[in-house]
Amino acid sequence: MWALVPFKGPEGAKGRLAPTLTETERRELSLAMIRDVLAALAASPLDGVLIVSRAPVARDLAREFAVEVFEETVHGLTGAVTEASGHVAARGGTGTLIVHGDVPLLTPAEVAAVVDGHRDVTLVPDRHDIGTNCIAATPPNAMRYQFDGTSFAPHQAHARAAGIEPRVVRLPGLGLDIDTLEALRDFSERPGDTRTSLYLRESGLAQRIAEPHNA
Repeated sequence: MWALVPFKGPEGAKGRLAPTLTETERRELSLAMIRDVLAALAASPLDGVLIVSRAPVARDLAREFAVEVFEETVHGLTGAVTEASGHVAARGGTGTLIVHGDVPLLTPAEVAAVVDGHRDVTLVPDRHDIGTNCIAATPPNAMRYQFDGTSFAPHQAHARAAGIEPRVVRLPGLGLDIDTLEALRDFSERPGDTRTSLYLRESGLAQRIAEPHNA
């Protein structure tokens, strides 16, 4: 089982937060979040971790966490993870664990909760059951992917179209992806010592987004 972490890079990241966060703040937030994700994956019993990215900073992150980089040749998230999954299969990998880079509450225990009991396809939706924050697939590309922000229902349908009844696992850490002010506020109000929590506190963002005039 190989983890795939698609990452467009920190430049221009988290555009939906642009009304509240500066470009620099969004950049630093995205880097803090992906570091939390990579730390959790690197501490999990996986066969490998690939950052799926063409961003220059991806190689620095790979060295920091002793993982690898796969530079996709196609455009779009769906194509990137499909291509990376094919790369894993070509290397002899029997399964993939696709995890987005904006779920900083991910822990090795949650990784284990997805992998343990997994057979063909395991889906982890966001907390609203709208998007898909994690997919485990055996073999890689066992089903068609459709990452578009509202992918949970389509992914269930695509799995069934491939003759697979998907296993659904709901987890609090993987369920909280941070791409809106509401989600960022929710995260900042939770106690924790993640890199993302530390950045929000030290930068003053945690206090700023909690103020009424930012509502």
